[in-house]
Amino acid sequence: MFRRGSDDVFREETLESFPWLQHGFGTRLSSGWPNTTGLATIKQIHSDRVLCVESPGPQGEGDALISNLPGVGLAIRTADCLPILVADPRNRAVAAIHAGWRGVVSEIAPKAVEAMRRQFGSKPEDLVVAIGPGIGLCCFEVGPEVAERFSPYFPEVGLSGRTKVDLVETICRQLRRNGVKTGQISSSGLCSYCNPELFESYRRDREAAGRMVAMISLAGEDTGRG
Repeated sequence: MFRRGSDDVFREETLESFPWLQHGFGTRLSSGWPNTTGLATIKQIHSDRVLCVESPGPQGEGDALISNLPGVGLAIRTADCLPILVADPRNRAVAAIHAGWRGVVSEIAPKAVEAMRRQFGSKPEDLVVAIGPGIGLCCFEVGPEVAERFSPYFPEVGLSGRTKVDLVETICRQLRRNGVKTGQISSSGLCSYCNPELFESYRRDREAAGRMVAMISLAGEDTGRG
C-alpha cells in the first residue's frame, strides 16, 4: 500500500517499515526532495542495462542501479515510465529501476533482480518490490508493432492490433516467473497520464513535461528528506 506524505512524496508501506531504509516516489509537487547529497544517478537509455553502484555521482548509461552501500541514494527520473524500487531485507541491498515499454519488454526488472543475486546473494523470494506511479492501462495505447512485443506475456488474450497494454501487470508476471513472491510486489495504482495535478507525463505534455525522481537508499548519510 502506498501513502502520500506531507512532502508530496509517495512511500510504500512495507519499505517504509524498514528502519534501515529510505525511499520515496516524487511527484510534480515534491520540492527539495530528495536531497541531492550522496545520490547516484544514471543516463537512462530505455535498455536492459544494470549498473552496480560503488560511489555517489553519475554512473553512466543504463536503466537500473543496484547497491549495498549505506548512504548512497539510487535515483531515477520518470514521466510515464514506471519507477521500481527493490529492497532485500536479508542482505541489505537495494535497486532502483526505470522501466519504459522498451525496458519492460527487455525485462529490465528481472535482470536487476538477477544482478542483485549475483552481486549480493539476494534471493528473489526475499525481495520487496514497489512499482510507483506511471502510465496505466487506462491510458497506454500502442500500435500493433508494440502490442506484438507484449503478446507473449498475455497468452490468454493474444494482444494484437491497436490496443492498450498493462505495463504494471507485465512487470508483475515477469517478476513472479523469476521467483519474486506475489505478496511482496505492490503497485501504487496511480496513472501519471490522467493525474495532471500530481504527476508529470511525457505522453500528455510532450516537451513541456518535467521529470519526477524516485529514490531508495540504505540509511546512512542524509539522502532522504530534503
